Amino acid sequence: MPGNRQPTIKTVAARAGVGRTTVSRVVNGSDLVSAEARARVLAAIKELNYVPNSVARGLVTSRTDSVALVIPESESRLGSEPYFAALIRGVSAALADTRTQLQLTLVRDRSERDQMIASVTTRRVDGVLLVSVHADDPLPGMLEEMGLPTVLAGRRDERENLSYVDSDNAGGAAAAVRHLLDGGRRRIATITGPLDMDVSRSRLAGWRDAHGGTGVHADESLVAGGDFTEEGGRHAMRSLLERAPDLDAVFAASDLMAVGALAELRRQGRQVPGDVAVVGFEDSVLARHTHPPLTTVRQPVEELGRTMARILTDITRHGAERQQVTLPTRLIVRESS
Repeated sequence: MPGNRQPTIKTVAARAGVGRTTVSRVVNGSDLVSAEARARVLAAIKELNYVPNSVARGLVTSRTDSVALVIPESESRLGSEPYFAALIRGVSAALADTRTQLQLTLVRDRSERDQMIASVTTRRVDGVLLVSVHADDPLPGMLEEMGLPTVLAGRRDERENLSYVDSDNAGGAAAAVRHLLDGGRRRIATITGPLDMDVSRSRLAGWRDAHGGTGVHADESLVAGGDFTEEGGRHAMRSLLERAPDLDAVFAASDLMAVGALAELRRQGRQVPGDVAVVGFEDSVLARHTHPPLTTVRQPVEELGRTMARILTDITRHGAERQQVTLPTRLIVRESS
């Protein structure tokens, strides 16, 4: 092996051309493996001199009937963003009939990450649901190396190889911008989320794609970075108005940033939608209570949570293979556009 690294369950699975769950079943002596797959796995184990670790040995035989929902955010973000509450409701609802205990874990720094890894390494949970995935987050790779069943909310990029559940971010964003174009808007700005997240890059791609073939240029000077917070939306809107005072619409990549944008537009005396139309993304409870009520892209967050929990249960209890699901989105038109 390169650099004398010890082979992992992932290495064996790749060599044998099977999933990690299949390797785990062979390691644990499960009958739920075909003779052909078993032979390939055993050959790979012998060739690589693989020694199963405690996590791999426990994937089939040592269930704890508990899973961890890991959110690498602060308590303030958890409490202020409706997305997290809706996702937790969905996960909890799906697990309610399975007698599975849900452990909510916040990972705010490296120390808490190491503590979480130590906990799952000793098999205190059967699997992990991981939320707020950033490109440079080491957690997905670490969990994959351990062979611990993991389902992501979203993905790291289009090459994601772990199970995940996502929304149609690019399609939803494109629908929002086409709606603004159809309404006669021509200087359409966008406030993005952090661009180290696939969700943010996909929604930005949708903003760009919607302009294609319309004769309206997607002006990159109308792109402002945000962080999915209300204050981030306020700052981004202020920056956009300073450099493009003639903009006539803005697509914010989250409802919370749209709320901040509305506040800044109001502070500067801009009428919505008369002067500037505003569209958000999520259709959270906030969208119905802004002034004016917010046009937004509805993503089914509770369904996303339910689907994540179902996939993880299928893997931990029934040995299902990797699943990658993208849920549809829908534009909800209200008075802000």
